[in-house]
Order: sequence, then structure tokens, then C-alpha cells
Amino acid sequence: MVFSSFIFLFIFLPLVLLTYFFAKRRQLRNIVLLVFSLIFYAWGEPVYVILMLLSIIVNYLIALKIERRKRGKKKWMIIDVIFNLGVIGFFKYGNFMIQNINSIFHSNIGEMDLALPIGISFYTFQVLSYVIDVYRKTVPAQKSIVNLGMYVTLFPQLIAGPIVRYETVAEEIENRKENFTEVVEGLKRFFIGLGKKVLIANQMALIADTIYGGDLATTGTVSLWLAAISYTLQIYFDFSGYSDMAIGLGRMFGFHFLENFNYPYIAKSITDFWRRWHISLSTWFRDYVYIPLGGNRVSKFKWLRNILVVWLLTGLWHGASWNFILWGVYYGVILIIEKVFLGRIIEKLPKVLQHIYALFFIIIGWVIFRVEDFSQMGIVLQKMFTWQASSIIDNIVLNFDVFSSLPYILIGIIGSMPLWTKAVSYTHLTLPTI
Repeated sequence: MVFSSFIFLFIFLPLVLLTYFFAKRRQLRNIVLLVFSLIFYAWGEPVYVILMLLSIIVNYLIALKIERRKRGKKKWMIIDVIFNLGVIGFFKYGNFMIQNINSIFHSNIGEMDLALPIGISFYTFQVLSYVIDVYRKTVPAQKSIVNLGMYVTLFPQLIAGPIVRYETVAEEIENRKENFTEVVEGLKRFFIGLGKKVLIANQMALIADTIYGGDLATTGTVSLWLAAISYTLQIYFDFSGYSDMAIGLGRMFGFHFLENFNYPYIAKSITDFWRRWHISLSTWFRDYVYIPLGGNRVSKFKWLRNILVVWLLTGLWHGASWNFILWGVYYGVILIIEKVFLGRIIEKLPKVLQHIYALFFIIIGWVIFRVEDFSQMGIVLQKMFTWQASSIIDNIVLNFDVFSSLPYILIGIIGSMPLWTKAVSYTHLTLPTI
């Protein structure tokens, strides 16, 4: 079930809101959210509800064990990390490992007939951060398995994030305040996100999918740049749209999730871009991987190693494919170069050149992210930088659906900049931001 579907908008959401606000006691409302979230998750993959429930039970018990024990806490924390990473590794990367083993050793190991559990990357990282925070004594262990289950399964952020840390909503799990104003503001934010997804991201996808899905050997330079720009806008409005919808839905139920995107395409460097893009993911890796490895308070060699490890894992987190690994390493290398010497040079450039520099590498990064096959990726990147007459007429003008999507590129470019926010501040009006 997706947020833009008819059944979610006109059946599931009204039903959960009515049931939720009909219940008066806090614990009963948490039970309502838990039950509806499990229904939401089971809609597409009923069998994997068992996996989610197992994750809740195991992490609930281990967190309590860590909090209550005076000795051996680290052992239980390590067990929890192994369990959670083992689950996500098996389901998300099992077949990827088998494919590579077969390729390297020319073996014929059969792949597992397993579908990827929806949202496993998000809810695994959430519950893992919860147990680590209990170990660090940042938060107390949750005594109610219903409350922890509700936090893990909460449907607004289950599919596409943001990664909501337990410490962000710990107080609101039992003491949040819901009212009509919050519901209205939540609805506004939800429909802004829905508009991003349906009106812009889907239109950009038509262009990118048509061009990348065609014969790349005969596709020209202009078409490939058009596809790259379209996909750059598609992935932003897709991800940020879902984050907006999640934040809006959470607010309807009294939760205040942190912002996940901050106009990343106005970044002045790649470092700045990753302060603005998927903030919940980048801060998660910073706090639970980069800093524990020593961050930048180690030797220069280890510092550079830490950056590469984080970005290798960031790439893997996005998917079980070599292009995602390359994408992560690509950003790791650029960030290292910026931190070692290039950043000081970029800061001295005019702002317009800073933006051009950042956008250039961002767009190339999204090409690596989008084109999974390395041979096809090589063709695309080569043609983007060596002129070839474009088959843009065949690919676009003769395809009415794609042709009608072209004006949305301008809308997407404008929408990716904080022009609306600045206009609101100038007029002193209280309007929702986009």
C-alpha cells in the first residue's frame, strides 16, 4: 500500500484517523496505531509481519537486558547488532552475495526465492539505534512492548523514511498532544508531499525511464543529459515527497519527526549537499558508524578510512548492486578531496560557480545511481561528454506522454529552490513551506 493509492487515501487513512481519535486513552491509541501499522505492512507482504514482530520482540528483550545488567552489557549489544545486521544481510544481500560467488568461482549456487521485505532498511536502522542508545544510556529502555512495537511499525515512516530515532519521539510515545490544528497542519504537509510525488516525481520518471529504457547505443548527448536532469529531479521529489507525507502523517497523530531534506540542490559543495540530503540517514551513519570508528580524531589515514567505510556502507544501504557501491565510493572520494584541499578552493569561488560545481557532481552521481549495468553506465557517461547527435525527436516528441511532461522540468527546478519560503518571509504570511 502506497500513500498515493486510492485505498490508502480514501479507506485506510480515514479509518485509522476515526478509530484513533475515537479511542480516548493513550495506551489504547498506541494499540490502534500498532494494529493499523501491522495491517498497512501486511497489505503487500503478510508473511513478513512475522519477521517484523520477531525483530520487535528480540530488540525489546535485549534492550531490557542491557539496561538491567551491571556487567555484560557490551556482549548483549553486540548480539543485538549481529542479529539486526544478520536479518537485513540475509534478506537484502543474500542473493547479491550468491550472484557474486557464482560469478567469481564459476559455481552454480541457486538463488533464494525471497522478496525483499518492505521498509526493512528503515525499521532495522531505527530499532538498532534504539538498542545502541539504551546501551549508551541516552534513552531508557521502553518497558511496554506495545509502545516499542508502535514505534518500530509506525506506518507513516515505514516505507521510505525518514529514519526516526527513538530519542526523537520517546517523550511523545506516551505524552504527545493531538488537536485539530495539528491534524490540519499535518494534512497540509501530507498533501504537499503527495503533490511532489504525483505531480512532479512521476512526470520526471516518464522522461528518465523512456530515455534510459531505450536503445542507449543510438541515444544522443542531449537526450542523455535530459534524462540525467529529469532523474535528478525525480529522485529528489520522490524522496522528499515521501518524507513530507511521513512528517505530515506523524503530525496528525501528535508526532513531530525531524526534517529530512533542506533544499539539497542549492548546495555549494558536495559536503554541503550531504548536510541537506536525506539528513536522517547521513546523521545516522555519522553517529553510529563514523564517530564510533574515531571520526576525525584519529590519524589522517584512519580518518580517510572512516570516510570511505561510511560511504561504502551508505551505498550498500541503498541497494544490493555494484552500482550502489560505486555510488557510495564516488561520494566518499569526492568528500575526501574536498576535506583535504578542494574545499578551501571552492569557498573562494563565486557562489554561482560553487552551485554549478556541486550540481555537476550531483547529477553524475545520480546517473551512477540510476544505471545499474556497468556497460550501459559507461555508454551513458561517455556520450554525455562526447557529442553525439541526439535522437531526441524519436524519444520525446513522438511520445506524447513524455512530451507533455517536459514543462514539469521547469516546475521541478523552481520547486527545488527555496523561492516559496523566501516569498512567504517577504510577505510575512503564514503558509506551508515546500
